[in-house]
Amino acid sequence: MRRNGFTLIELLVVIAVIAVLIALLLPAVQQAREAARRSECSSHLKQIGLALHNYHDVHSVFPAGYFSFGTSNGAAPGWAAMDPSTWDAAPGWGWGATLLPYLDQGPLAGMLSPDRPIWDARHRDAIQTALPVFLCPSTTGGDSPFDVRDSANRPLMIEGRSIRLGRSHYVASHGQESCWGDCGSSTTGIVFTDIYNGTTTTVAVHGDASRVADGPFYRNSRTRFRDVTDGTSNTIFLGEHSSLLSEKTWVGVVPGAFTHPRRLTPENGPDAAATLTLAHAGPSGGELDITGFPIIHPINFPTLHVGQMFSEHPGGGQVCLGDGSVRFISENINLLTWAELSSMSEGEVLGEF
Repeated sequence: MRRNGFTLIELLVVIAVIAVLIALLLPAVQQAREAARRSECSSHLKQIGLALHNYHDVHSVFPAGYFSFGTSNGAAPGWAAMDPSTWDAAPGWGWGATLLPYLDQGPLAGMLSPDRPIWDARHRDAIQTALPVFLCPSTTGGDSPFDVRDSANRPLMIEGRSIRLGRSHYVASHGQESCWGDCGSSTTGIVFTDIYNGTTTTVAVHGDASRVADGPFYRNSRTRFRDVTDGTSNTIFLGEHSSLLSEKTWVGVVPGAFTHPRRLTPENGPDAAATLTLAHAGPSGGELDITGFPIIHPINFPTLHVGQMFSEHPGGGQVCLGDGSVRFISENINLLTWAELSSMSEGEVLGEF
């Protein structure tokens, strides 16, 4: 009798067709998932951008990049725990912590005492809180709390305790220039007066980051809408920084802390505590590549500085502009355009980006 069935060759052909279909479908599924994650990340940035505007409506000023005891000569009371090198000091609360009441986090904000240091024992549990609005779902570097590290990459100890902070995948923009470890006892700083021809000037800093920073957020900043003369739609306020590169926090800055890169390149290394909450675009006085030229580092730039923006979205990353809009910026953006977007009052004329 004759029996119907598959031959071995037919079975192999069917298996091969199924394998090809799966191979074609998998990238599409992965792209769909990444599109959903990117959309959620964009939503988080929009919420934070709206919170910034609401804060400004109430206080007539944007929050500081972080709050520190003010000094022009390095003198501070003992309770401020001032870092003698950077002049960072208590209380240290960052822009993210000050936005909590505007992000539906009133109860958490009520657990924090703005006039007491971040590391005060009563804050220990609250400052470890993982807040979804500060986390990007595309980031694979982790979203759990982390121990603040010292210059040797050991847990930083203050009053006999280590400090553990809730993580953030977003940073605020310090502008083109950086003022991290060189805004303290170093009384002079080099800043670029013209990014197009590389001219620089030397300014007296005396602990005042506003003499260097040209972006909206820095130590004890008090930026208002009217200060953003380049236009809020042409100025980056916030951007991504994946914990795959380094650890950032919504809480603030701890004196004596250092941010350490988790991916090493010939161009990067640890940097001072301000980079726990802030990033810059370059060029920055004194920041040169191995050939001696000033560095501009757009999002995902291969220098992989702890003080730059960094995303795990394919092809670029997202930023929140001063008008509250969120834009996806290609990692191949023109370097000068990225620098122009990062300053708020340099008078550069922007084209399409």
